[in-house]
Amino acid sequence: MVVLQGILPYVQIALSALLIVAILLQHTGASLGGAFGADNFSSGFHTRRGLEKTLFFATIILGILFALSALVNLLIS
Repeated sequence: MVVLQGILPYVQIALSALLIVAILLQHTGASLGGAFGADNFSSGFHTRRGLEKTLFFATIILGILFALSALVNLLIS
C-alpha cells in the first residue's frame, strides 16, 4: 500500500497532462458566434473517422482512468 501511495500522485499527474493534451487536440465545430446565441448550424455535424475517432476514444479512456485513480487515491488515504 505504501508503494501505491508513493506512485499514485505521479500517475495522476501524467494522466492529467495526457488528458489535457487529448482534449486540446480535438477539433470542435463550434464557432465563437455559438457562444453568444447565434445559430451554429453552419458548422455542421460530421462523423469522426480515423485519427479523430481514435483520439476521441483515447480521451474517454484517459478520463475514466483519471477518475479511477482519484477514487483509488481517496480510498487508500
